[in-house]
Amino acid sequence: MQKKKAYNFLVLIEQDSNGWYVAKVPDIQGCHTQGKTVAQVMERIKEAIRVCLEADDLEPSTSKFVGVQNVEIRV
Repeated sequence: MQKKKAYNFLVLIEQDSNGWYVAKVPDIQGCHTQGKTVAQVMERIKEAIRVCLEADDLEPSTSKFVGVQNVEIRV
């Protein structure tokens, strides 16, 4: 039996104008999903990550999360 690897991914969650939560994984191109609640979108993004990793048989990037900054620009 092959030992499973454990990965940690940064998941970005936003709320769209219709109230849906949208989750994306920056380290996996095209890996995103949506849900009506944060709990629902988190369950769905876990499944999306599994599907993306299995479908592409890829080794995810090993970038390290540093932080989030808010920038205001006036034009």
